[in-house]
Amino acid sequence: VRLVESGGGLGQPGGSLRLSCAASGFPFSSYFMSWYRQAPGKERELVATITNVGGGTIYADSVKGRFTISRDNAKNTVYLQMNSLKPEDTAVYYCNRRPPLTAWGQGTQVTVSS
Repeated sequence: VRLVESGGGLGQPGGSLRLSCAASGFPFSSYFMSWYRQAPGKERELVATITNVGGGTIYADSVKGRFTISRDNAKNTVYLQMNSLKPEDTAVYYCNRRPPLTAWGQGTQVTVSS
């Protein structure tokens, strides 16, 4: 079982980044998938969730209207399009299924700064 996040980096306030998460080792299309983030000194928080066939999504209030979660079941990949970035979006971003695997990926660092 493996989760590999990518696409992070340095983003400017108001800018955009697109994260990807490639999953393997479990029946991807059978599971809801989520993105989480953890900022320095803070607990990991749930950012967005998408249903197994992609028909439904839910977002944390802090990212609603700015972030979009999507998935491609043919590629076993879930995405997070991040627009209108804010400095408070700075965190390590992780994906996981719902219910979550105990083993998390390495995450991808997102830093929003001018």
